[in-house]
Amino acid sequence: MPDPVNQMMSYFQERLPGNLDLLGKMVSINSFTANAAGVNELGELTAQVFKPYGFRARFVQSANSRHGKHLFLTRACKDANALTIVMVSHLDTVFPAQEEIDNQFFWHAEGDRLYGPGSVDIKGGSVMILMVLDALREFFPKLYENTTWLLAFDATEEVLSDDFARLLLESLHANTLACLVFEGGTPANGRFPVVTARKGRASYRIRVEGRSAHAGNRHHQGANAIVQIAHTIQHIAALTDYDQNITFNVGTIQGGSVVNRVPHYAEAEVEMRAFAPHIFDQGVSDMLALNGACQVSSQDGYPCNVRITLQDQTSPWPRNSRTDWLFDLWRETGEALGMVVIAEERGGLSDGNMIWDTVATLDGLGPVGNNAHCSERSQDGSKDQEYVQRSSFVPKALLNTLAIARLLEAPQR
Repeated sequence: MPDPVNQMMSYFQERLPGNLDLLGKMVSINSFTANAAGVNELGELTAQVFKPYGFRARFVQSANSRHGKHLFLTRACKDANALTIVMVSHLDTVFPAQEEIDNQFFWHAEGDRLYGPGSVDIKGGSVMILMVLDALREFFPKLYENTTWLLAFDATEEVLSDDFARLLLESLHANTLACLVFEGGTPANGRFPVVTARKGRASYRIRVEGRSAHAGNRHHQGANAIVQIAHTIQHIAALTDYDQNITFNVGTIQGGSVVNRVPHYAEAEVEMRAFAPHIFDQGVSDMLALNGACQVSSQDGYPCNVRITLQDQTSPWPRNSRTDWLFDLWRETGEALGMVVIAEERGGLSDGNMIWDTVATLDGLGPVGNNAHCSERSQDGSKDQEYVQRSSFVPKALLNTLAIARLLEAPQR
């Protein structure tokens, strides 16, 4: 390794204990999306951490008043023509406080694994941002000073609220060079995946209205809504096509009231995901085409009524030339360091889905970990809690720092 790289490695190693102490403080704050007070507490801590680096904080209340505040941290260069780099993380997690207590899911270390709510998704990513900016200021002071930095922390990422993306897009400068998303990295046997594409998501509600009747005396007069929704669900399940990378998941179902009554209503919720925009759009059309399709009627011809409503949708983030440009830069930086950087296309969403078509975007830049969204643990080891790998912080920080320095030294948009 060249000597400057060794110096950076030593710098990261020396400061790692303090950064992991910070991560422990962040993880110990319950920031479940619906816990607005906890989300805001984490936001205040985050703002204080970055303040010594010259960042000014702006808090914006989420569109849903029951949720917390988004956090935008800016360090503006005096030169109005300076390039801007955006770094994205989020404040919220998926774990209610009682769930953490019930599953004894708290910050603790077991060997190389650092367990705790949000340790990899995404509080470890927030600490990674700090490590990278700290190193840029130390080893590339001119680049650090001559760049405008915008750090954006979503308060509602886990519930797919879109007001954060709107605020972020409104904050972008015309000379924004890249948006870097610090979602956690994936374990890959010594390789370093970064995310270059994500599936889009659409959710639907299916409501079936039938006709109730006495199940013993007048069964023939009933139009069974549960039987009808069973037919509809089979049609929906048949739309899944693994070769096309599109899936339809029937996630919830309910209906009826008592067993001696032909059920007059039933409903279900469905989620659809796909990578390619044209396949995603076709999936929406195929789903909505099932509206009104009825297979169940009463003996006298009263039909069940099937209504399918598109609740919300987030478009896919497909592979594209600007993301590939950033990926190539990270891959080439990795090669110079003896690291193998690979492209990963993920089924889950991130804030990158909202911004990739506006500015060059790369994701998965946080430390490596596993079991995101899981608080459970079993004695046989078949279930384990979310964790981040201590050993992944320094190499990933080195990779990110040097790649960003190369990006700023020779920007090509």
